[in-house]
Amino acid sequence: MIRMIRSEWLKVRGTVVWLLAVVSPIAAGLVVLLNAQSTVQTGAPWLTALQLMAALHALLFLPMLTGIFAGLVCRYEHAGGGWKQLLALPVSRSQVYLVKFLFVMLLIAVTQLLFLAALLLIGTSLGFAGEVPWAELLRSAAGGWAACLPLAALQLAVSTAWPNFAAPMAVNVIFTIPNLLIVNSAHYGPYYPWAQPLLAMMPHAGNYNYGAFAVPAATLLLVIGGSFVLFLASGWIYFVKKAV
Repeated sequence: MIRMIRSEWLKVRGTVVWLLAVVSPIAAGLVVLLNAQSTVQTGAPWLTALQLMAALHALLFLPMLTGIFAGLVCRYEHAGGGWKQLLALPVSRSQVYLVKFLFVMLLIAVTQLLFLAALLLIGTSLGFAGEVPWAELLRSAAGGWAACLPLAALQLAVSTAWPNFAAPMAVNVIFTIPNLLIVNSAHYGPYYPWAQPLLAMMPHAGNYNYGAFAVPAATLLLVIGGSFVLFLASGWIYFVKKAV
C-alpha cells in the first residue's frame, strides 16, 4: 500500500491538479471582495463571507473539481494500456482502487484548506469585526469535505469505467448545473450528491431555512454516509471484476 501511495504521488505531484485546487477559493474570495462594503457592515461579517463564498464554491466549483480530480488520477492508466501494466504488478485491485480514492479525497482536502485560508485572509485584510468563529468555519470546511465522499466515490467509479477523460467531465457538469434548482427542494436536495457539499458548508447561523437547507444536519449526515458506502462498494466491486 505504501508503494502504491508513493507511485500515485509521483503521478500527480507535477500536474496542473494543484493549480486547479486554487481556482475555486480564489473565485469565491473575489465574490466577497466585490461585496466588501456590505459584508463588513453586517452584524456577522465572518458568517456572511462564509455564505457568499460557499454559495459559489460548494454549489458549482467543488462538485466539478471532485469529478476533475477523479478523472485526473485515472488519466495515466487509461493512456497506452496503463491499467494492464499497473494490474500486472504484485498489487491487488482493491489497493489500487482505494489509493486512487484516497488521493481524490486528499485533493479535495487541499481545496478546502485553501478555501478556509482565503476566507481568513480576506476577513483579516478587510478588518472583519468580532472574533473568528473557528468552530463554524472548521465545521463548514470539514462538512464540505465529508459531503464530497459519496460524490468522489461515484465519480471515481465513472472515471475507471470510461476511458475517455472528457465523457465523465461532461456528465459531471450536466449533473452539477441542476444544483441551482434542486437545493430549493427539501425532498430531493439532500439525496442529490452534487448538492450535498453546499448543504453541508452553509453556516448553521445563516438565514437559510428553506428547501433542502431546512433539512436537519443528522438526516443529511445519514444520507451522505449511506450513499458513500453504496457508491464506494459498487465502484469497488465493478473495478475488481471488470476485464482489463
